[in-house]
Amino acid sequence: MYVPFQQLPPRSRIWIYQANRPLTDAEVEQVKPQLIHFITQWTSHGEELQASAELLYNRFLVIANDEDINSPSGCSIDASVRFVKQLEAELNVSFFDRTQLAFLQNETVETVSLPEIKNKIKEGLIQADSLYFDTLLSTSGQLQAAWPKPAKESWLAKYFA
Repeated sequence: MYVPFQQLPPRSRIWIYQANRPLTDAEVEQVKPQLIHFITQWTSHGEELQASAELLYNRFLVIANDEDINSPSGCSIDASVRFVKQLEAELNVSFFDRTQLAFLQNETVETVSLPEIKNKIKEGLIQADSLYFDTLLSTSGQLQAAWPKPAKESWLAKYFA
């Protein structure tokens, strides 16, 4: 069952997929009905999941599920991954490249490759207060409370110590 993201409890489980490029507004509009269709069909052992899917900042696909109602099984999670891979093929984009880190710079999502992060910090281009899109968050409450959040409040804190 599709539930608007804002109506899910803060402890709802999330999966964040970062696109390797910004999606156009037209692509976002094209994908929205597919997200709703997938979520309304998403089940675990034949039971509907109380779930949501959103595209944020034209860059991040967030799938969420209220696990207090019903938890997705391994097969359900596999189905969501297949769906995301289908979107990749359709949009000619990658949602599974974890080597790119995203920051909000002047209202624009900018990415830095993981191998470059130390140099960007040393050069002052990324600072402790730079807003970072942490794709490792696990609950909708974390996402709604502080996303993006200062890099120093994420796993990147070790680079600012």
